[in-house]
Amino acid sequence: MEQIKESYEIAKKRYEKLGINTDEVIDKLENISISMHCWQTDDVSGFENPEGQLSGGIQATGNYPGKARNMEEVRADIVKVSTLIAGNHRVNIHAIYGDFGGKFVDRDQIDITHFQSWIDWAKKNNLKLDFNSTSFSHPKSGTLTLSNPNDEIRNFWIEHTKRSRAIAEEIGKQQGSPCIMNLWIHDGSKDITVNRLEYRRILKESLDDIFETKYENMKDCIEAKLFGIGAESYTVGSYDFYLGYGAKNNKIVTLDTGHFHLTESVADKISSLLLFTPEVMLHVSRPIRWDSDHVTTMNDDTLDLAREIIRCGALDKVNIGLDYFDASINRIGAYVVGIRATQKCLLQALLEPIETLRQYEANDQLFERLALLEEAKSLPWTAVWDMFCAKNNVPVGEEYIAEIQAYENEVTSKRG
Repeated sequence: MEQIKESYEIAKKRYEKLGINTDEVIDKLENISISMHCWQTDDVSGFENPEGQLSGGIQATGNYPGKARNMEEVRADIVKVSTLIAGNHRVNIHAIYGDFGGKFVDRDQIDITHFQSWIDWAKKNNLKLDFNSTSFSHPKSGTLTLSNPNDEIRNFWIEHTKRSRAIAEEIGKQQGSPCIMNLWIHDGSKDITVNRLEYRRILKESLDDIFETKYENMKDCIEAKLFGIGAESYTVGSYDFYLGYGAKNNKIVTLDTGHFHLTESVADKISSLLLFTPEVMLHVSRPIRWDSDHVTTMNDDTLDLAREIIRCGALDKVNIGLDYFDASINRIGAYVVGIRATQKCLLQALLEPIETLRQYEANDQLFERLALLEEAKSLPWTAVWDMFCAKNNVPVGEEYIAEIQAYENEVTSKRG
């Protein structure tokens, strides 16, 4: 601990020369909540039919031992993760993760009673909840849900989504913090369609119906996708569709970093969306080959996202969640690596000498701007990170590896 303090004091003085108070930065980072995705624990199985097959373009690759098999194990894994990351965070759950008491409850019949134990559990563990409707992996999923011309199927999914919003509202009310309800559907076509406008018209009408009821304790997010497995030629809920709908109807647009072309800058979209939509929702992952949902790391893409949030002064307008599921490695380890990497990127963004950089830019001192941006990359941010972890009583550096190994040896390896 003494070495951490000594290194921190040196870093603190170095940053002071640039007008940055590292103590204040640590306090800010402690208050940035990241929404942990519960499906990392069990490969998106849920509790309806854990042995069921994934559909709707969803795939979890790998079969590392220790997958959570039920609600108790999912929750235990998340609690373990929360001991290895600093700050107060959120948990993002899908509708298929309800507490159904061993009985089958179809998705157009879910209500708050199936999620009350989640609310109670979250309060007990100092966590907040977010929510998602679930349109995939169901006999009525097919290739079209909310955009389906078939009244029976479409109305089934409309009812499911309405109930999901009502559940999110009650969650938000009970936890005293708005529950973010994300809507993503896989609707699309594997090959050429000649009815693009018609399916999008139907989806728009479905959304209008779903959003007719106004709530005060939840926030609606709509998530686009470039394409999906089985929907390579046409995705009804494209980025253009949801951007237009969100801007017109004052809805939050979700940016999943894996849902765009690999050469697109998702960070560049934030400043535009903030001018036309109330907030932004981020689903952060690491796309190796488009939407491969690899574990988030401290790479340029994630750093750019964090920097743009801070440069826009948008911490109160950008919601940060994770969305990956790697079943090829220790699932708890995947959680912790991704969350800590995201926090490291946010820390570096908070430590950026933005006022000096803005002054250089305003004075057309472009060499000076570029030079300081480069030098900022090698400033002693790691010493601030170590102090952030130590102050919050979580493992410093690679110490968490041993903790996860111990949890695997004592808990997950015994799951069969």
